[in-house]
Amino acid sequence: MSRRKFATHTGIAVPMLQPNIDTDAIMPSREMKRVTRTGLGDGLFAGWRYLDRGTVTERENPEFILNQTDYQGASIILAGANMGCGSSREFAVWALADYGIRAIIAPSFGAIFRTNCIRNGVLPIGLDEKLVSRLADQVKTDPQRNSISIDLVKKQLAGPDGEQYSFDLDPADQQMLLEGLDLIDVTMQSIADIESYETLHRSRRSWMQLS
Repeated sequence: MSRRKFATHTGIAVPMLQPNIDTDAIMPSREMKRVTRTGLGDGLFAGWRYLDRGTVTERENPEFILNQTDYQGASIILAGANMGCGSSREFAVWALADYGIRAIIAPSFGAIFRTNCIRNGVLPIGLDEKLVSRLADQVKTDPQRNSISIDLVKKQLAGPDGEQYSFDLDPADQQMLLEGLDLIDVTMQSIADIESYETLHRSRRSWMQLS
């Protein structure tokens, strides 16, 4: 299934700079009850976003940053080191994408989480810890106005003060995001070669074919 394409994006950034935010915090296992990806954003950071989750007194936690007025509509996360560590659950990225998160900027990522981001249309940007902190400080003064702009084609982002930062991304990963592809889409781009190989294989090993 094709994902939402990513070329350029400007959005509100929310600082969550604590290190080692794991996939269970991003998407608690008790929230993984849906059979589709639609609506999963409701469970994003559920352990932090809600008080008395799942009870008649459930309510938003006013102290959690995503619930604060200044960060409403956030689409970029400024995270600490080792973002997305822990289990391999893809639900964590599905929830981020469904909530509207388009990019995560962090010094480092859990390896599987980073791969899952790319495969699901969320751009993981690796940036030096001091630079991430600098961006967070700039954003905090007026989050709704001090947005961050990202250009995936140029592999650059601009902070609220206009300063440009370059980031690295494997060309294959960059292409997947630019074209909104998942692994099946990438495979199907080689369908002519696959069919050619299958035809050659059958002609050379006809004795293997079932009647």
